[in-house]
Amino acid sequence: MEALFSYGTLQQSQVQLDTFGRLLEGESDTLLGYRIAEVKITDAAVIASSGKDIHPILIRTGSANDKVEGTVFLITDDELAHADNYEVDEYLRVSARLASGKQCWIYAAAE
Repeated sequence: MEALFSYGTLQQSQVQLDTFGRLLEGESDTLLGYRIAEVKITDAAVIASSGKDIHPILIRTGSANDKVEGTVFLITDDELAHADNYEVDEYLRVSARLASGKQCWIYAAAE
């Protein structure tokens, strides 16, 4: 199983059903050294699933003062591939350590 930290639309029930075919269960956690910005989405399928064309996106700051609250989900390798397909080109999947000490995947701004 893979740990995936979600701070945005992957927490929405409809997005989970459309992306993974099931509702996910997760635990609250915090990501340090990032802040949230916004990105305009143009992918029609992503907009239809989330119901919005503006999505949050993580920006790395490296500052311990910056933190993002979210949810950690355990998903399969196949589900992680589905999440990769859901996220548009502005996002990059990278590994990160959460405040709890857990290692997980996050989707942050591609630089």
